[in-house]
Amino acid sequence: MKKLSWAFAAALICGLNVFSSCVNDNNDNPVIDNLAEKLIGKWMISDIEGQPALTNWKEVITFVSPTKAYVSKSIARREDMDSEDRPPKPEDMPDVMPEDIPGWNAHVECDVTIEGNTVILTSEGPNGSKMSTKYEIKSISASKFTCEAIREAPDGGPGMPPEGDGDKEKNIKQKQRYERVTVDYKQDILGKWEGHITSDMGSEFDDGEDHQWEYKADGTFVYYIQDEDGNWIVNPNQTESDYFVDGSLLCTRWVIDDEVGEDEINKDNREWWEIESIEGGVMKWKALRAREDGTTYVATFAMLRVKED
Repeated sequence: MKKLSWAFAAALICGLNVFSSCVNDNNDNPVIDNLAEKLIGKWMISDIEGQPALTNWKEVITFVSPTKAYVSKSIARREDMDSEDRPPKPEDMPDVMPEDIPGWNAHVECDVTIEGNTVILTSEGPNGSKMSTKYEIKSISASKFTCEAIREAPDGGPGMPPEGDGDKEKNIKQKQRYERVTVDYKQDILGKWEGHITSDMGSEFDDGEDHQWEYKADGTFVYYIQDEDGNWIVNPNQTESDYFVDGSLLCTRWVIDDEVGEDEINKDNREWWEIESIEGGVMKWKALRAREDGTTYVATFAMLRVKED
């Protein structure tokens, strides 16, 4: 298990299903002038406790007005992750997410309430329940804001210790930094692209050869492979594929049906990247990932836009 990955993950799992929670027990900071106005725009988490956040654990918050925001996350389900990335089971570590949490959250709508330096986000949870999160803003500039994060959950909730178990810590407290995102590649990514990974490490799904992806406006994509004659064809084993882009964050999911002997395999795959740039018909990705020993590295990917006949 990676110690570094879970320093990041502990803070980003706040709210059980959707958000991080930010609060300060001693709210003695001077009230920030025009906080609602300064928050308008898109922000992505960059640091947790002074260390860069892994791409697999990113969160994007878009404040569209003083009363409305949207949140996206690139968090994987435990069973979808590689063994070295996989969090402990809930019974081994009570502050991890439950195993039935979706692999991502895309543009989840929430109401915003601002009280002094505290920003409260409320969204609709399972079965019509309300889920609230708080961000106690420590500082904010045109390019970044910082907060002190703490997760609060009721006794016996998903992934939490049983009711009345006072020996286990329920709250996770972290310092977090978010940076303003000034780009949104949701439209620019549309179309067909051809490319391959350009780093030594970074994707278990890539073989170093060129492949093609076609990103559609409905949130699905098509993956093309070459047949024995060198012609590009749709991968016949891929039965499902979807993605979303929020700012520079790209989250993808696809299902591969395959047969091994008499057994049929249906595998749900997920991968996360940050779009570094799209310009001049060239798209570049990057991702901060962690090795098994906890050290980090940056994976890169480059693609060229395919001109349709």
